[in-house]
Amino acid sequence: MTIYYSLTFLLLAAEMATFCLLVSPLPFTVRKKLFHFLSESPIVAKVAYGLKISFIFVGILFLDALQRMFRVTAETEMAKTGGQGTTHDARTDFAARKFYAQRNTYLTGFCLFLSLVLTRTFSIILDLIHTQEEYAKLKKVVGAGTKGDQSKQIEELKKKLAASEAKDRDFANLKKQAAQQAAEVDRLVGRHNEATGAVSDKKLD
Repeated sequence: MTIYYSLTFLLLAAEMATFCLLVSPLPFTVRKKLFHFLSESPIVAKVAYGLKISFIFVGILFLDALQRMFRVTAETEMAKTGGQGTTHDARTDFAARKFYAQRNTYLTGFCLFLSLVLTRTFSIILDLIHTQEEYAKLKKVVGAGTKGDQSKQIEELKKKLAASEAKDRDFANLKKQAAQQAAEVDRLVGRHNEATGAVSDKKLD
């Protein structure tokens, strides 16, 4: 295998290891720190830019390997239909060329496909982390607002209870005063009746 296909294989292995790391069941805090580092680090951004350039070359290798695979397949079919390549060496040569062409095609194709899967998986998990952070903030705000509303309701109920107790006290005082005034009126009426009765008796005498 040539040097560029060897580098493509190493890139594919690195992509597989990265994919396993991304989908591994890490704790939320560890996952959040990891993805924040990967999305905000300038070093990672430079590495990602270099990988984008390398994927352009991998795409060129994929097109070349695909073209070679079609050409070798066509040559093999022509040799079979034309009666050529009946010797063992010829058949081995065609089989080896076809195998190498298919291997290079699958190698570069899987490398490109996995790069798309990694990009999409990273963006989905990053959006999920941002959504979980926003949910946690919203939950805290709602919890604080609920506590504030409950405290306000308690204060309002306390004020209403104090006002009701004050009204009860005022009503009791008013009732007491009314009773005292009624007793005083009864006493004055009694004295008035007694005085009026005494004057009447004197006139009759």
